[in-house]
Amino acid sequence: MKILAVDDSMMIRRIVSSAASAFGAECDGAEDGLVALGILEKEPTAYNLVVLDWNMPNMNGLDLLRKIRSTDELKHLPVLMLTTEGSHLAIVTAIKAGATAYMTKPFIEKDLQTRMLDCLGLGFE
Repeated sequence: MKILAVDDSMMIRRIVSSAASAFGAECDGAEDGLVALGILEKEPTAYNLVVLDWNMPNMNGLDLLRKIRSTDELKHLPVLMLTTEGSHLAIVTAIKAGATAYMTKPFIEKDLQTRMLDCLGLGFE
């Protein structure tokens, strides 16, 4: 199982990686949406989940989410938005754009693990 953590903060990418490794998943990182898109287009079946920040340089998370949902080889991929954008409008916008789930920062790592497992269809709820 492989997860792609897309966030301009290296610390957040490390936290996502730590949370993923706790349930046996590998995690790669990308510092913005443009880098992530290149990774996903190169290996469209390599990842089981994308954990995606909204506010990043070069290509923001919402634009990447829309690109994922409009690409046949990627549209099946679960996307967990993990962002500081906590307004009702932001959440609704991301869900309408195709986010599988939405979580705001700051967060507790255990809650992140639970949400990732849910997105992967491995949750207990």
